[in-house]
Amino acid sequence: MTTTAPAEAAVHKSPSGAARRTPRRPGRIRRIGLPYLLLLPALLLELLVHLVPMVIGIVMSFKELTQFYIRDWGTAPWAGLSNYKVSVDFDAPVGAALLHSFLVTVAFTVLSVGLCWLIGTAAAIYMQDAFRGRGLLRALFLVPYALPVYAAVITWVFMFQHDNGLVNHVLHDQLHLTGKPSFWLIGTNSFVALLTVSVWKGWPFAFLIVMAGLQNIPGELYEAAALDGAGMWQQIRRITLPSLRPVNQVLVLVLFLWTFNDFNTPYVLFGKSAPEAADLISVHIYQASFVTWNFGTGSAMSVLLLLFLLVVTGVYLVLTSRGRKTADV
Repeated sequence: MTTTAPAEAAVHKSPSGAARRTPRRPGRIRRIGLPYLLLLPALLLELLVHLVPMVIGIVMSFKELTQFYIRDWGTAPWAGLSNYKVSVDFDAPVGAALLHSFLVTVAFTVLSVGLCWLIGTAAAIYMQDAFRGRGLLRALFLVPYALPVYAAVITWVFMFQHDNGLVNHVLHDQLHLTGKPSFWLIGTNSFVALLTVSVWKGWPFAFLIVMAGLQNIPGELYEAAALDGAGMWQQIRRITLPSLRPVNQVLVLVLFLWTFNDFNTPYVLFGKSAPEAADLISVHIYQASFVTWNFGTGSAMSVLLLLFLLVVTGVYLVLTSRGRKTADV
């Protein structure tokens, strides 16, 4: 027995003193694989709902797919890059119309995101102080965000009517701000109508996110600033906005992507053919695909839009991460 003990120790221990590697247990493997197993249904749904149509759309953008090949789009002739060349040829009618729609969408997105963030932040800061009825007012602020998009936009369609709409009744009949009732759903006023509905529908989301971010700011900072003589605007500038920087970075990106891709609002507000002043790129691509039946060109426009959003998102994330590292230093 005394002679076998050193031999067993030698088996369990290498000459360098390192312990023998123990085999993995099946229970450990199950624990490691369980999260991936739980994520598998969501990954499959993501693949079916988003990735597969995306790949099909990219393939369609390289085909001369018109109404003659709808029944079997796989037999459509290969077009190569011709659909992309037509889309980016800004001297031709198709490219010029796409460029105009892109510029309108950029202006609409910048104004809508800016106003949503401004109104939502102001409302969230105002709601920080306790007063009677604050809970009810918070609930009322979230009503536009909680309403279904179609029901809310259809209500605005009735309000923007020329003859019996509430907007003209208030602005023209009661306040006398306009010389005559305005057409809000056609002409240049359509951009203002679209922007109004978008801001009314989107600012409660900014209000909700900023209000959640304000809960993480310690109240001692405001008390110390007040003792040092800082006023309300100085506290907002020196404490609130810097503390909300991580929240605002994500909020602005989400609002930008939602607004730039918004299809439901202009489609319900104006129908299949939006006015030239409110021709957002999402509706423009829909018209190019389902109205003119040129699915190849419409798919190419969609791919270009996807590439643009990916580039803007990547640049935004790089710039914000650099700003965050500089602020931490």
